[in-house]
Amino acid sequence: MGVAKGRTEMEVGADGVAVITIINPPVNSLSVDVLFSLKDSYEQALNRDDVKAIVITGVGGKFSGGFDITAFGGIQGGQRDQPKAGYVSIDIITDTLEGARKPSVAAIDGLALGGGLEVAMACHGRISTSTAQLGLPELQLGIIPGFGGTQRLPRLVGLTKSLEMILMSKPIKGEEAHAFGLVDAIVSPEELVRTARCWALDIVEFRRPWIRSLYRTDKLEPLGEAREILKFARAQTQKRAPNLQHPLVCLDVIEEGIVSGPRAGLWKEAKAFQTLLFSDTCKSLVHVFFAQRATSKVPGVTDLGLVPRKITKVAILGGGLMGSGIATALILSNYPVILKEVNEKFLKSGIDRVKANLQSRVNKGKMSQEKCERTLSLLTGVLDYQLFKDVDMVIEAVIENVSLKQQIFADLEKFCSPHCVLATNTSTIDLNLIGEKTMSQDRIVGAHFFSPAHIMPLLEIVRTRKTSPQVIADLLDVGKKIRKTPIVVGNCTGFAVNRMFFPYTQSALFLVDRGVDVYKIDRACTKFGMPMGPFRLADLVGFGVAVATGMQYLENFPERVYKSMLMSIMLEDKRSGEATRKGFYKYEKRKASPDPEIKKYIEKSRSMAGITPDLELMKLADKDIVEMVFLPVVNEACRVLDEGIAVKASDLDIASIMGMGFPPYRGGIMFWADSLGANYIHSRLDAWSNMYGELFKPCTYLAERASKGLSLSAQVNQAKARM
Repeated sequence: MGVAKGRTEMEVGADGVAVITIINPPVNSLSVDVLFSLKDSYEQALNRDDVKAIVITGVGGKFSGGFDITAFGGIQGGQRDQPKAGYVSIDIITDTLEGARKPSVAAIDGLALGGGLEVAMACHGRISTSTAQLGLPELQLGIIPGFGGTQRLPRLVGLTKSLEMILMSKPIKGEEAHAFGLVDAIVSPEELVRTARCWALDIVEFRRPWIRSLYRTDKLEPLGEAREILKFARAQTQKRAPNLQHPLVCLDVIEEGIVSGPRAGLWKEAKAFQTLLFSDTCKSLVHVFFAQRATSKVPGVTDLGLVPRKITKVAILGGGLMGSGIATALILSNYPVILKEVNEKFLKSGIDRVKANLQSRVNKGKMSQEKCERTLSLLTGVLDYQLFKDVDMVIEAVIENVSLKQQIFADLEKFCSPHCVLATNTSTIDLNLIGEKTMSQDRIVGAHFFSPAHIMPLLEIVRTRKTSPQVIADLLDVGKKIRKTPIVVGNCTGFAVNRMFFPYTQSALFLVDRGVDVYKIDRACTKFGMPMGPFRLADLVGFGVAVATGMQYLENFPERVYKSMLMSIMLEDKRSGEATRKGFYKYEKRKASPDPEIKKYIEKSRSMAGITPDLELMKLADKDIVEMVFLPVVNEACRVLDEGIAVKASDLDIASIMGMGFPPYRGGIMFWADSLGANYIHSRLDAWSNMYGELFKPCTYLAERASKGLSLSAQVNQAKARM
């Protein structure tokens, strides 16, 4: 017998109330052991004559974070000895808890998410603290609520609110839950269990109603109206996530309960949950869940027992789009920030950008005006280095110019304390070059944010061979505190994300030169699940930036860069993307529409390169376009792994999702590649490379994995961790 993972404990008071506490830190997740222990505790309470009523709560100020997700991998991997959702939902939650002959009340603090909220909804009353989070986020994992949530939530808060909470995986705070009727009263944490005990006894004494949530109908809309709401929700869901099935399955399950009654709804829910658990979408999203948590485990850094130093004040150089975005992210997490610019005009623009970023949060109702003012007061604008002597970290975010950056880092070494972390937000320049003229290369590190920096969730932390592990540990800690997902990568052109994805646009330009329609390529990529195709992305980034980074890759990887003249030709004609309202698309108030004018540029680009349209390529199906665009990305990702630029394949999955918008329900770039198989990818790239050249040539890593039948993500030897 292995050690039980989690349990419940029961204590019976003199008042006749049995308090059952869920104990499974850190979030009291509902492992199989916890669920069986909960059933046992319940049965004991029901059999004891001195117990009149039951209160369920969680240890350590948290009710329960839901079903134990670590069990998912085991279940999907074939350990099917786990109890079926139907058994848990109907036998334990519905018959044992809700159907008990003694009333129960949930005392909710901290979290009641997923299965945690489903247990609480099966109780006959719910008391909560005002700050507790309540929600059903299961759709984020490719499944649906499986312990009765699809049936009870609509009956407690009405169909419209329950759909918002379930389909958007949107938790609500205790106050709002009370307003919608999900909880019955709000009290302070100190009063929580005492109030719940009294409430349970009031039900026994008939002073309060004994309500089984499953059979309530007063909050449900009339059948015709309910069907209209569900029909609208279906249409919205298909528009928002056309490739996903599980949100539609969820709507069918909710509808079943409304049309055929809650018990029928529970059975349909249990069957659907069980099927979805083994779906590719669920496997991909569970992989992403774990991969995201694994990015902060870095060999040679986080296994040394280093304690991050306290970073109390940060300085930023440059108040442009990136600098102001980084400043916004920092002050939103209560870091005092000094923003340096070269003159008053630039400084004012930088501070105005930060103000606008915060104001936009106020306008969206995410922040009060008073909080906005308070947050802004953490920002100080300066024109010299005088205040830099007591900052703990500097982030340089000026234009991509090597000699300018070298000068800045030489200055920083003079003006900052010797322990100050010196970070650069460069996206392309070699860090060794930036720090060449300093004696402080052990504290120079890349902090590459993605635009807009206060919104995009990824932070690439770039280390050179000389960067000290302590500096990386410090930056990992800051990353976590400003709610970014950090990935630690080695130093090379483009680092991990931009380097992996430079073939994305390259392959697309190659196809256009050979006659494939620009908009057909973009449509194939968005249908696959990307937020935008390569040409819409080029418009957003701007051709100036795209051509400049293209030159960097040409310099460093000349053998596999596709030399297209298309963007340069368009630039000469003052078309540089969305900023000039004309690129591959034309723009009216940010709305992009196809522009027939681009044909003449494409023809010019073709004739300069001496290329004629390829009829075979022009007939390509969407699936083949997607593979021609993405398999070179996989090939480059393999090189990034092989060179030790990335620590592990799952880091590249997260980088592709959070940095480039790769669809999370496909598990990330490497996870998706493994679903196709190394052999298949190698054979396609090999065939294209024979026909069209080096752009498609499979790298050694890919060839070796294909010949040995290994997955691309499997770690054979611990990466060389090249810095």
